[in-house]
Amino acid sequence: MKRLSGPEEGQARPDGLDSGQYNNDQKDGLIVWTIVASGGWLMVPIILCSVIALAIIIERIWALQKRRIRPPHLVAQVWHWEKNGELDQTRIKALREGSALGRILAVGLAYRDRDREVMKEAIEENGRHVVHEMERYLNTLGTIAAITPLLGLLGTVFGMIQVFADLTSKTIGDPGSLAGGISTALITTAAGLLVAIPSLMFYRYFRGRIDEHIVAIEQEAIKLVEVMHGQRDANAVKDEA
Repeated sequence: MKRLSGPEEGQARPDGLDSGQYNNDQKDGLIVWTIVASGGWLMVPIILCSVIALAIIIERIWALQKRRIRPPHLVAQVWHWEKNGELDQTRIKALREGSALGRILAVGLAYRDRDREVMKEAIEENGRHVVHEMERYLNTLGTIAAITPLLGLLGTVFGMIQVFADLTSKTIGDPGSLAGGISTALITTAAGLLVAIPSLMFYRYFRGRIDEHIVAIEQEAIKLVEVMHGQRDANAVKDEA
């Protein structure tokens, strides 16, 4: 009678995998699931934290790209429009929506006919909002980096309590069973560290990137203020760009 559960031995599967490889993949998946399940219910928040951290990392990598924050030669381009009388509301709107630096420059341009201090204060006020947007979700990522090792440690403590409770309930302890129980209890600590370490690394990396963007944006904004009020040579702005 033919087996209906899978392909015959030596016969290739329709998806291109032979039976041995397919069985090995099934075993690997079962081992991973067994490890996760043996960690207990605290593996659920740890896995949830890992998913959230991964989503934040991908989103911030995309959002903090240099071309999205501070495109090159933007101040020189704005001065070129101003000098040729092409700086209308349409260009200012496009400038505001194009990048974080463009948003700050657009606010400054709205006050270009006012005193230097008024223009500078408007730029600084808007700059605080831009910095807040660049730091979006970073507190969440930092929190995940801080709490996941604690969740893992808590799971290990619960596991050790269970191991010693089982040990004291028996007259003769089984060393193999004890070692297995301890290794199972340590799974949550390992899982928590696996989530916390990359989360902390990317948190520090994003902080550094934001600081770098802030310094560059401040320099570009000062260029705009000074060139608009005749305190900086426009040709020097082009050369620096």
